[in-house]
Amino acid sequence: MAAVDLIPFVLILLAFYLLIIRPARNRQKAALQLQERLAPGVEVMTTSGMYGTVVEVDETTIRLEISPGTTVRFSKAAVGQVQGPEPAREADSDDDAEPRAAGDLDGTQDPDRGSDPRDDRSTR
Repeated sequence: MAAVDLIPFVLILLAFYLLIIRPARNRQKAALQLQERLAPGVEVMTTSGMYGTVVEVDETTIRLEISPGTTVRFSKAAVGQVQGPEPAREADSDDDAEPRAAGDLDGTQDPDRGSDPRDDRSTR
């Protein structure tokens, strides 16, 4: 009967491992892999939401350039995401392509709106 009394205890330990310890280890591994990707020139976002470009990497800290000429020092653990490389802008194949109208962000123009951006009929 003693083995039957241990089954609830073993199930609690198993649940604790599967729900708490294992996910924590996975998060820790992911954080270490993220910190290994840090190198000068990489764009990152900190856990507080600040974006910057890595300028210098030390053993435990990094220096981020948050605006031209402004660098700040952060702990490596404060990096929340490594931003992917910015996609290269492709040159237009048509050199004589027309520029987009003001307010024409997606390349389409509202048929109810004239070419003059001040001509907004929805406010009249």
